Amino acid sequence: MRVVWVNKSFSDYRVPVYVELDKILDGNFSIIFSGDHTHGRVQKKIKSALGARAIALKGEHIILRKGDLKSDFANVYAEITYQPGLYHAIKENKPDVIIGEGFFKWTFTAFMYRIFHGTPLVVSYERTHHTERKSQWYRTLYRKAVMKYINAICCNGSLSAEYSHWLGMPENRIITGSMAADSEELHRNCEAISFEERQAFRESLKLNKLVFLYVGQLVERKGVRELLASWEKVQSYGIKDIISLVIVGEGPERANLEEFMKDKTLGNVHFIGGVSYDSIAQYYAMADVFVMPTLEDNWSLVVPEAMVCGLPIICSIYNGCWPELIKKDVNGFTIDPYKIEEISRTIKYFVDYQDRIPKMGESSRQIVADYSPVNAAKAIYNACIIAYQDKLKALGK
Repeated sequence: MRVVWVNKSFSDYRVPVYVELDKILDGNFSIIFSGDHTHGRVQKKIKSALGARAIALKGEHIILRKGDLKSDFANVYAEITYQPGLYHAIKENKPDVIIGEGFFKWTFTAFMYRIFHGTPLVVSYERTHHTERKSQWYRTLYRKAVMKYINAICCNGSLSAEYSHWLGMPENRIITGSMAADSEELHRNCEAISFEERQAFRESLKLNKLVFLYVGQLVERKGVRELLASWEKVQSYGIKDIISLVIVGEGPERANLEEFMKDKTLGNVHFIGGVSYDSIAQYYAMADVFVMPTLEDNWSLVVPEAMVCGLPIICSIYNGCWPELIKKDVNGFTIDPYKIEEISRTIKYFVDYQDRIPKMGESSRQIVADYSPVNAAKAIYNACIIAYQDKLKALGK
């Protein structure tokens, strides 16, 4: 079975999954991606792993772009593009199964190939009812219309599976568990950092005893303003000399967030700025608790990354990963980021019960172990098998 994945762009965490999928397929896996939109560091990694079967295309044309281009929320703008050579690249690789990423962007070309050649199509899908709450009628109509031509769907978790089923995909053709962090590499990098090195790093940043960490973009969607608002409430508990908040990331909201911090006279908040993926382990290693206050996310990869590094999690209920990854009072808690006191009380819980942090962190490691690149690749392979069996049945085999 030869599988071709069409994915306009992806990040570092996806490379180990592709590598594991290629192992299962005995080298019969290819990935076609954009050389313009995929980071050079990531391109180097995937080409090192797959060689000529990692195919980069350039020169994408924008046909239509409308809406609020500055917003990071889903469905606030529409974009239609055309990638020259994509259809030909798919054909050249003679796939038995094609995998497309989502419904739009490059997947439309994969869909057309499926129509003209009858090649089964699997869609890797992340969206949930929450992320699609503002989906335009034409987006939803298009998804429902093409669903009958899709042989199987790979979803991150249960919330994405529920939405896919609502769109029309039968439950027995929905496979979950296709998302994974680069767990092995992160775990090794964290373990390689000694206790003394962690303490020295904390001292260099002038951090207090208990460190709460946020990693992600500084955009409105991520809920960092809500987190800072809760930090103001936390300070009223008389524990400001015990805790520190470290914010790793860059984005258009940074100046506004720093201004908000000054206006509210928030103490012990440290904006680090952007950190490369290959250097992020030291921040996970020196932290005590990870916080993800997002207002909208399909499946924040930083959550399983933090879990791999042994951190308890405070996670938004608007993050699609929480049903699988967050077990209340076992490895963390879920919060509604719009409820400021709920965030602040959860932060205070970890101050009051610091002795529970190591055990909760270990529980995080155990829970996330099921979401490894190996298991994600197996889930994707199972979806491909469903699609391939449809092809064999159509051929009378």
